Amino acid sequence: MLNYTPSTVAHIVNELRKTIVGQDDVIEQILVAFLAEGHALLEGVPGTAKTLIIKTLAAAVGAGYSRIQFTPDLMPSDITGTNVFNMQTSEFTLRQGPIFTDILLADEINRTPPKTQAALLEAMEERQTTIDGDRHQLSPIFTVLATENPIEYEGTYPLPEAQLDRFLLKILIDYPEHAEEAEIVARWDAGFNSRHFERMDITPLGDPSALQQCRMEVRNMRTEPSVQKYIVEIVRKTRNHASILYGASPRASIALLLCSKALAAIRGRDFATPDDVRDVALPVLRHRLALRAEAELDGSSADAVITDIIRTIEVPR
Repeated sequence: MLNYTPSTVAHIVNELRKTIVGQDDVIEQILVAFLAEGHALLEGVPGTAKTLIIKTLAAAVGAGYSRIQFTPDLMPSDITGTNVFNMQTSEFTLRQGPIFTDILLADEINRTPPKTQAALLEAMEERQTTIDGDRHQLSPIFTVLATENPIEYEGTYPLPEAQLDRFLLKILIDYPEHAEEAEIVARWDAGFNSRHFERMDITPLGDPSALQQCRMEVRNMRTEPSVQKYIVEIVRKTRNHASILYGASPRASIALLLCSKALAAIRGRDFATPDDVRDVALPVLRHRLALRAEAELDGSSADAVITDIIRTIEVPR
């Protein structure tokens, strides 16, 4: 039974609507990552409200928020922090980096070299970071929401496979529809300005523990064996498809299970269905497999291949 999730999700979506027009699927998928205790990678061209969505989410949840603008000269210590010698006490003290927060916006993460990108790996997996040999625990709700520009944009570095796999979802953000873009223009003409975010009057959650309670409700949900089997069949099919060089790992099966449960909770149910599995399959799997070169030359995409795989698997009754 869901006691916290429906009202909490309704509050967050209502607050997001104060700043975001459209992008229903994107908002739903970000909430899936949040409730499933995972991290999300958002890909879209500049100007599609990636940063604004994340800032509004942090304010609506009432969580701590930090932003890192990734650049080619960013160093790992700029993310984690560093020990600084205190002349008065003759001791080293930790100057915490932006990673010590609840929600971390890693903006344009693919504009920095792999060495710096990898500084996030330990934090994303273990919710801790190591600085000069000392381990430091991060927030229990520490979540990385990273944005990136499409890889064909100049000055970008592909994310290492190991780090890509740490993202629960890869969310694609497209241009708004005609009516949505018209509403965006009308809002700005009426005085809306995302650069003055502090004036947006975003109301945080009244109960600080609500988010943790929602996550516990998702964790405690159980899934029918037939749906579990459906998840495993989808993932295993990625390993022997003619267009795929290497398929998704067992971590993808777990991710697909967790995201299906979170999506079901967002939709007001305490059980996942095959429809939930299908609806999260693309963002869960698209970054966890590599296509063969000949498939890419033929114009195929990860999304097209995953859709083809799902079409061939019998849906449980």
